[in-house]
Amino acid sequence: MVILDYGSGNLRSAERAVARAGAEVEVTGDPHAAVEADGLVVPGVGAFSACMAGLLEVRGDRIIGKRLAGGRPVLGICVGMQILFGRGVEHGEETEGTGEWPGTVDRLQADVLPHMGWNTVRPPSDSELFAGIGPDERFYFVHSYAARNWELESGLPGQQPKLTWAQHGEDFVAAVENGPLWATQFHPEKSGDAGAVLLRNWLATL
Repeated sequence: MVILDYGSGNLRSAERAVARAGAEVEVTGDPHAAVEADGLVVPGVGAFSACMAGLLEVRGDRIIGKRLAGGRPVLGICVGMQILFGRGVEHGEETEGTGEWPGTVDRLQADVLPHMGWNTVRPPSDSELFAGIGPDERFYFVHSYAARNWELESGLPGQQPKLTWAQHGEDFVAAVENGPLWATQFHPEKSGDAGAVLLRNWLATL
């Protein structure tokens, strides 16, 4: 299992959390290792534009695309989820994302930003990612931007997107399960026991 090192994200925290969930983990930016691994985690913190610049530098967009074309699982975390969308808008600056999903990541409409701390989420009843996790469990968020709408109307046969929502000022997409491509806006590696269960659920699909 590989955690993609492209200069963004709390790599060691993610590495420790995934290892505790039962996986053998390598942190690397090597394209071959990232494409061939059983699973790939794409973390990300900070600005959308900076994350995309780092991702492009290691050809991470191609790595993700190759994996998904072969049905190989990818898990995006925080800004690592945001860059999967078509574009991000921050401080009036528009940056092209990887475009795996249509739509825009932009600023939440909330009285207090960033949205920082613990929050509940609303997964669908058939979610695999949140299996065994109760409705009152909380996950750790740190962000001011999010996908506030979902624009992909349908997926491939058997890959209908499963959306999990949360609220901070307004509803936003907190997690997606879409065929081999899953992602969370929150940080499972910082979300205690609930985050550990979630990571084990993802690893069980590899």
